[in-house]
Amino acid sequence: MTTVLGRGTCGGHITLLFTVEDLDEDPIKQGSLGAGLCLTDGAEAIARGELGDYSLEVKLLDGNGDKRMFQQVLDLLSEEIPSIADHSWEITVRNKLPSSQGFGMSAAGAIAAAAAFQRALGLPHEESLRRSLAIAHLVERGNSTGLGDVTALAAGGVERRLNPGSPYSGPNLLNGPGQAEGWSESIPLVLAWRANPGRHTSEYIDDDDWKQSITEAGVKQMAHLSDGPWDKSRWSELLDSAEAFSKQSGLSDDASRSTLVKAGENATFRAGLDSDTSVLLCMLGESIAIVPRNISKNISLEKLLSELTKEGLDTTLTHIGTLS
Repeated sequence: MTTVLGRGTCGGHITLLFTVEDLDEDPIKQGSLGAGLCLTDGAEAIARGELGDYSLEVKLLDGNGDKRMFQQVLDLLSEEIPSIADHSWEITVRNKLPSSQGFGMSAAGAIAAAAAFQRALGLPHEESLRRSLAIAHLVERGNSTGLGDVTALAAGGVERRLNPGSPYSGPNLLNGPGQAEGWSESIPLVLAWRANPGRHTSEYIDDDDWKQSITEAGVKQMAHLSDGPWDKSRWSELLDSAEAFSKQSGLSDDASRSTLVKAGENATFRAGLDSDTSVLLCMLGESIAIVPRNISKNISLEKLLSELTKEGLDTTLTHIGTLS
């Protein structure tokens, strides 16, 4: 029996500031304004299909992720690509970052899986990529696991989201309504997180009070971040806006995130990097990203890993991703 194979990959994403734009009944038009960082590390998916009864077996190599999401991806794909339903599928997924920690891993996993299924059937790369992003956005909104991660990943690098919504939609997979743009440099960053995540993203973006405080803070910061060209000259401004957003929204004081930031600051001080780095909250996990303040200055962040471990945090070193 003929077996088809396909592989898909997608980096993760950190939201630094955002708004909640979910009033439209059409999930394609839901999303967020905001800014964040796309990552080199993320999700990898290998799809294997054989002609037969429509089914899916999901294998999570590290036990990290939501199996149900991959069935949702496959079902939505089968509505657009009838030959999907002619196969019995298996998908193997490896996540290089933990889920439910503000690293955009549900979006990355959905995009990688959708790409893997389509590539197994030999569909063109650009068509598959656009459809993967559109499908992942619908899955994200259906599960309240994210707002703007998919649109951010459609841009890549250091991104800003200027219009909410899916990056691609419609039968021809044309642009919009979501709009984002990015720039990229090989900037190192350290991610650190508590082993057991607390509140789910939906507990914030589906709560009216949180939506109001988050959106008001996000609108205030995007009022100036949306203006002018978007390039590496805006890096310091982005860091300042991220810190202001975390305080104005109230998120820095929720779920003991202030102690998490303090742990990061303690680690950077002991490593002698406190004057060269910023400790930023990742929205909406219980995690932080430690980034260089001056991206033109070559500094090593590896020494931070052991210092963060002393604070009881799990860590990894990664980089800003390329443009999509």
